[in-house]
Amino acid sequence: MGFLHDSQKGGSGGGGLFSRGFKSLIRRKQVDSIHAKSSAGGHHQLAKELSVTHLIAIGVGSTIGAGVYILVGTVAREHSGPALAISFLIAGIAAALSAFCYAELASRCPSAGSAYHYSYICVGEGVAWLIGWALILEYTIGGSAVARGISPNLALLFGGADSLPAFLARQSIPWLGIVVDPCAAILVFIVTGLLCVGIKESTVAQAIITTANVCAMIFVIIAGGYLGFKTGWPGYELPVGYFPYGVDGMLAGSATVFFAYIGFDSVASTAEEVKNPQRDLPLGIGASLSICCMLYMLVSIVIVGLVPYYAMDPDTPISSAFASHGMQWAAYIITLGAFTALCSTLMGSLLPQPRILMAMARDGLLPSFFSDVNERTQVPVKSTIVTGIIAATLAFSMDVEQLAGMVSVGTLLAFTMVAISVLILRYVPPDVVPLPSSLQESIDIVSLRYSSSGRDIDRENPKDHGGTSKDSTQPLLGKGATLVGCPLIVKQAAQGGYILNEDKRRKVAGWTIMLTCVGVLLLTSAASYVGLPSFLRYTLCGIGGTLLLSGLVVLNCIDQDDARHSFGHTGGFICPFIPLLPIACILINVYLLINLGSSTWTRVSIWLLVGVLVYAFYGRNHSSLTDAVYVPAAHVDEIYHSSESSLA
Repeated sequence: MGFLHDSQKGGSGGGGLFSRGFKSLIRRKQVDSIHAKSSAGGHHQLAKELSVTHLIAIGVGSTIGAGVYILVGTVAREHSGPALAISFLIAGIAAALSAFCYAELASRCPSAGSAYHYSYICVGEGVAWLIGWALILEYTIGGSAVARGISPNLALLFGGADSLPAFLARQSIPWLGIVVDPCAAILVFIVTGLLCVGIKESTVAQAIITTANVCAMIFVIIAGGYLGFKTGWPGYELPVGYFPYGVDGMLAGSATVFFAYIGFDSVASTAEEVKNPQRDLPLGIGASLSICCMLYMLVSIVIVGLVPYYAMDPDTPISSAFASHGMQWAAYIITLGAFTALCSTLMGSLLPQPRILMAMARDGLLPSFFSDVNERTQVPVKSTIVTGIIAATLAFSMDVEQLAGMVSVGTLLAFTMVAISVLILRYVPPDVVPLPSSLQESIDIVSLRYSSSGRDIDRENPKDHGGTSKDSTQPLLGKGATLVGCPLIVKQAAQGGYILNEDKRRKVAGWTIMLTCVGVLLLTSAASYVGLPSFLRYTLCGIGGTLLLSGLVVLNCIDQDDARHSFGHTGGFICPFIPLLPIACILINVYLLINLGSSTWTRVSIWLLVGVLVYAFYGRNHSSLTDAVYVPAAHVDEIYHSSESSLA
């Protein structure tokens, strides 16, 4: 049978209750494997219909919203000036850091849960729950805000703000103090119905709408370029130079336009519906981000060249730029582009939400109602309908624009946690994995097989002993004890010295990752809060910078874990420049998070507090890992083969 870790024995009384509660927060799940999916009976499987082309349509459609048609004017006037294209380039490079991290994890762990799933595997259940809960907020508020912005653009296509039929036009209800938007609700219901038909059908529709939006942007580039060469690019003939607000202004512009790249992560949420996820997911993420960056830069180059940055209309910069050169009719094409951009972004916002709910329900953290997949369409219809009803209600009855900042919190938290997960995967990947208690007989058979030869498999039932094994529940702090019974480790132990060195390496790597994150938080917080006393501010910046640089040096000097080569699904994309790239990604995202503003964080904190209560009273007790048995990862396939043999 198995030997228990000394630290896991006992656990009675109040201290044991607290210990079990804490360990439920840091227990980690297994990468969805072929064995795990086959044991699930196949009733939760999604249709594998998507190729690279579909993924690019989802990525570009979810990323390029109508905001770019307004953003170029605001950022050019207030921050970047003629250097707007450079601001978009820098923001695109910053977004690419997160895209690299997503690409590796999406190909290694292809699951519908996206960042929630990666956090659950690499960090723990508590953090994964908060990420999933924040993503629910992001997609719900994001979809409602986008839908709310469609009706004004639709009205412009029909001739003006009062051109829509009465049943579609916004109406004020004085006794409730709200302005309802029937058009927004109807569009949400249409998109919801389309998403219920099937993933391939909805993606084809999104591809058509996205193509129309891209064509409108290409028109701006070509027609604007013609006007620019014809008039001599008056926007660049300025005495103040290319950087009227200095390099600082250009960088401030980059921080603002960074949010124009949010959306490519929607690609990762469709991982289970991709035909070849190891190849297609990285290509889809990278290609969609590259296309968006190129379009943003070209539009920026053209528009700031047609009109001086200080003369731009902050509300309709592109239409006004063409109108100043006698092309008033171009406003209809630009308005059509903004309308199609909003429709495509609405589909991109509602698509991932049901899959996040489905993934969380599969893990027992939400009711099983959300995990049901329709047999005919092979999409989570129930989750999609619930998502559509909530989004339509909010879009109909609430002015959600003031809540739009909350959308960024979920995205930036997910980006940050994905980067941390890459570091954990490379330096301290999980070396024990949970198996369902239904495999207990097979675990005992394999354990007995090694026991008879003088070796044993170290395992533990977390329900009986107050949590998971120490190796599983301490993803950052490394091993607490030797895995007695793993044959390879036993052989190396006989030769002497190996276990001690490997144990120290994992501990050093784990502590370094944790302290690096602490350093990032101290540095960005002190740099952002200018109201702090100078001495305290500079001291915190110094401590944070020291921890950050020390962590980077230490992680560069120590070896990465050999288990990374076999972790998850191999043969996919490998993130380059480890550990520099993920640490830079963490630094950028945490800085943007801190600068979102106190009002945004107050609203988000209320939502996260509700999530903590839901997890404490439901998720923790219904988690699929409650009865899990943790075994060394090296023996998982052997245990599954033993189970299949006994069934045969």
